[in-house]
Amino acid sequence: MSVRNGAGGGDGRQAGPGRRTVAATAALGAALLLTGGCGTSRSRPGGRRPDHGPAFVPRLPAPTGPHPLGVTTLYLVDPSRHDPWDHRLTRREVMITVRYPARTVAGHPVAPQMTPGAAKVFAGLDPRFHPGLPTSGVDWAATRTHAHTGAPAQPVRRPVLLHTPGGGDPRTLGTGLAEELASHGWVVVSIDHPGDAGEVEFPVTTPQRPAPVRTTVFRGDPRTDPDLFRTMVDTRLADTRFVLTQLAVLAAGRNPDAAGRPLPDGLGHALDLRRVGIYGHSAGGTTAAQALHDDRCLRAAVNLEGHLDHPSRRPGRAGPLFPVARHGVDRPLLLVGTDGFPGRQELARSWSALLAHPHGRTRRREIRHTAHAVFTDHAAFAPQLQTAGLMTARDRNALVGALDPARSIPAVRGLVRTFFARHLPPR
Repeated sequence: MSVRNGAGGGDGRQAGPGRRTVAATAALGAALLLTGGCGTSRSRPGGRRPDHGPAFVPRLPAPTGPHPLGVTTLYLVDPSRHDPWDHRLTRREVMITVRYPARTVAGHPVAPQMTPGAAKVFAGLDPRFHPGLPTSGVDWAATRTHAHTGAPAQPVRRPVLLHTPGGGDPRTLGTGLAEELASHGWVVVSIDHPGDAGEVEFPVTTPQRPAPVRTTVFRGDPRTDPDLFRTMVDTRLADTRFVLTQLAVLAAGRNPDAAGRPLPDGLGHALDLRRVGIYGHSAGGTTAAQALHDDRCLRAAVNLEGHLDHPSRRPGRAGPLFPVARHGVDRPLLLVGTDGFPGRQELARSWSALLAHPHGRTRRREIRHTAHAVFTDHAAFAPQLQTAGLMTARDRNALVGALDPARSIPAVRGLVRTFFARHLPPR
């Protein structure tokens, strides 16, 4: 593996592992505890399971930090906004997951990655967004995290990192990276964007939304529809601003959960909202970079392969740049890409425009032999599915790249963790 580095307008190339990434050592590979078998053995033709035994259970890589993890979810309702995707919904509903260093985890169960309702929908829906994933033979509801539901938070003020997932992806598909960051001392808040996210399960129903699970309105790539793309990003930015206001409510000692569900002990006191960063993948990366430009309370951001321009309305013409790319940003911003992303050339225009600003603090990195979904939990899942005969090598490589997960996962984690440790260090 090699990581290409870029700063300002340059695009230097560095052979071997990047100096500020995680070294791919045997010890670190072992520390990942990829017990699901993330090897690269050959899958059977068609990527189908060779028998009809129990459904396969994907496993998440363990976090490497010293802190045990607590986790909770919050149901947030913004009465000032109509839902942009469904005119029947007069209030915008948002779900978030908060992961944090726990004081103790004794007596608190390990949380599943997905709720049962969300996992059922994910099994049928995610293969539409990520072709090559199996449509059967996987028990997504059985995947467990490394965080404990409702565990009390450590009595320490900690910097907060917002996480916004890729377009069409649920927040749960970024669990591994969120757990890694929380285990090293950050409070990580993962945001679902209902109507955009593949599936979101709410703790309650409403007369306007009688079903507990809401699915995406997307039926293809939002980049092919300029109006859809604009609505998606604008909504994500508004969701992010709203979540920040609700975290302030939480930090002030009140409960922002619209269903009144109890909070973990000490959670509000663990939030240091003077030190907030944001990261995201794909459309989430677009959101993270633009939010950094818009909101002075955000101190640093990571864009994991998100476009910084709008789709063009005229074939063959470039679309308008986002303000962050037009004007630059005066706070730290990291752009991370892959060499296997089909939209890499299109991405280069907006990224180069941002990097050209002479007084900016933006840097670029590229992880070689990887593809777009390497920034999600599919970096661990796809190789496991390939080994289990549920996914072909070709489909796995198109999704996350050919790089062994014992190297790709530490590379992604290392870049993001090192960046935030420099600019928003836990105390």
